[in-house]
Amino acid sequence: MMKMEELKLTQDWDKTFPKSDKVDHCKVTFVNRYGITLAADMYVPKDAKLKFAAIAVCGPFGAVKEQCSGLYAQTMAERGFLTIAFDPSFTGESGGNVRYMASPDINTEDFMAAVDFLSLCDKVDPERIGIIGVCGWGGMALNTAALDTRIKATVASTMYDMTRVSAKGYFDSEDSEEARYQKRAAMCAQRLTDLKAGEYTLGGGVVDPLPEDAPYFVKDYHDYYKTDRGYHVRSLNSNGGWNVIGCESFLNQPILKYTNEIRSAVLVMHGDKAHSCYFSKDAYADMVRDSKYTDNKELLIIPGAFHTDLYDGGGKDAIPFDKLESFFTEYLK
Repeated sequence: MMKMEELKLTQDWDKTFPKSDKVDHCKVTFVNRYGITLAADMYVPKDAKLKFAAIAVCGPFGAVKEQCSGLYAQTMAERGFLTIAFDPSFTGESGGNVRYMASPDINTEDFMAAVDFLSLCDKVDPERIGIIGVCGWGGMALNTAALDTRIKATVASTMYDMTRVSAKGYFDSEDSEEARYQKRAAMCAQRLTDLKAGEYTLGGGVVDPLPEDAPYFVKDYHDYYKTDRGYHVRSLNSNGGWNVIGCESFLNQPILKYTNEIRSAVLVMHGDKAHSCYFSKDAYADMVRDSKYTDNKELLIIPGAFHTDLYDGGGKDAIPFDKLESFFTEYLK
């Protein structure tokens, strides 16, 4: 068995959202199959049952559990589910001695390790486990659902397919062999620069100060990650960002190839004003195309919601928590 890495976990309430008096909260750790110890916040309803339906939450891509995923987890715990919000490998309070790296494989494994943890938790019914992935972790959640048959219900919220945007650019505007070649060449050169320097170069988080001519979705990110609304000291997006080569392998690895073989329930939800909405629409279409398992799949488009509105509600209660509750209640019976 893998040994747990000793992590330094803060016991202070340092979330971007207020603490609920309806749930109990504690820190937990678990190990993925690569031997990396992951840190998570566990939220348990105070009206304790013998066995709970459980949900693991992660995302957005470059965020930490003290931000959006923790809000989702705490809110779903208020509604009767045992939940965990975890930091992925190499980020936040989780382990991994090279920081700020991402991997389609390892990050999918992070979700599966969370399911391992919940399956073995004495407060959880292992036959009633679901997951929620937000932003880039929405894509990871769909990939995990295609791989992990223990998952009974999955929600992908305001999702990105990180492999698609890495390989093809936004709106597939860089979808050419030449564009990908130039990206690969730049990454290879950066590897040598980093090795000579003895440290990895950070790519930079959300731009700050915000240029006047910034695209609206950059303003959207700035409004969340760079203000009191969502800033966190451990968040990559709030600070220095991923390593420049942190997402290198995403260029060659589509993660959603087998989503039309997912037998369990899936809800894909996105705001219609989000720049990223095409990811969800296309992912849903691919998931139901030539699939035998469409009766429990749903695409929910939320009118008037921008990308980060589904991080914290955007001041307009944009996250449809009633829908999430009914979805998980139905499929985690």
